[in-house]
Amino acid sequence: MRPLGRAYQTASLGFLLYKLGTLAVNALAFPVLKASSPLPAAPTVSILVPARDEAGNLPHTLPRLLSQGASEVLVLDDASTDDTARIAAELCAGVPGARLLSGQPRPPGWHGKPWACMQLGQAATGEVLIFTDADVCWQPGTLNALLRRLEHSGADLLTVWPRQETRTWGERLLAPLVDDVLLSILPAPIIRLPFASMSAGNGQLMAFRRASYHKLGGHALVKGEVLEDVSFAAGLKARGGRVALCLGGDLMSVRMYRDYRGAVSGFAKSLHAVHGGSRAVMAGSWLWHFAVYTLPWLRGRWLLTGLGLLERLLVNLKTGRTRPADLLEVLLTPVTPLAALPVYLLGWRRTYRWKGRAYSRKDRP
Repeated sequence: MRPLGRAYQTASLGFLLYKLGTLAVNALAFPVLKASSPLPAAPTVSILVPARDEAGNLPHTLPRLLSQGASEVLVLDDASTDDTARIAAELCAGVPGARLLSGQPRPPGWHGKPWACMQLGQAATGEVLIFTDADVCWQPGTLNALLRRLEHSGADLLTVWPRQETRTWGERLLAPLVDDVLLSILPAPIIRLPFASMSAGNGQLMAFRRASYHKLGGHALVKGEVLEDVSFAAGLKARGGRVALCLGGDLMSVRMYRDYRGAVSGFAKSLHAVHGGSRAVMAGSWLWHFAVYTLPWLRGRWLLTGLGLLERLLVNLKTGRTRPADLLEVLLTPVTPLAALPVYLLGWRRTYRWKGRAYSRKDRP
């Protein structure tokens, strides 16, 4: 074997073994939300839902939120162009503490979601503020489990990754990558360290202690950020706060996208920011993943191919995605970099649109 080929194989093997080692640690150390009894002296809770064009999701998810027993449930209609406002108002009608808010025009310098969340945070009265996306599905008892976990962790922010629900093969090509990035890059004990650079956050579910949230200025801290969730967690850590992470387990799930095209558009929105605002890093990232996961399969290097499959399998086992179709998607691992190429190409553009709004990307030095 030539020196270049030997170096490539050694680097690929080392990368995969590192990720498998990290997965082994996280299999034991990464918390999973569990059903639990209510706290003896539970705090008041505000469940806060930013909603823009969510008419397809709210009939399925909002009734579950309303049945959790929170002090209040606030839904903010963020200038939707569909029936979001009507559906939310009808579902909230007659439920104590539940109401619909009309979003105000977005100020200059703000991205859509941080501004919607900022308005919700200002209107909320609970001691615990739980921001949850409109497509996240809560099971009965989820609120008790969240409060128990927040209390146990002693954190200022608890952020949760719901279980990925995928129904089409187009979704299965990309959506599970969220879990792989979370569980195979950094061991949970390292993420818990009080270093802002070792931060993770998921805007699908972020539960704050009210005092900590307002001490930071609310979502004004991340008003212009695409990755507002990760930035919020890092900003909180940088100011001495504590962040706790958790998987949703059987209590919380999300179907992020309905097909491959939707997944491409959704992931492309944040890909540039995920890579530190550098197009060079983006290009290197795609080439590296192609070299590690696809090239060995094309060239019949079965050790590397098998390790890549094992990585994906371990992620599925940890997140509880163990239905037959979920396990079969492990076989998609070698073609995932090819399926992700349109995401990178779309993420390369300097402008993009998300939910009808135009944004621009700025490269960082």
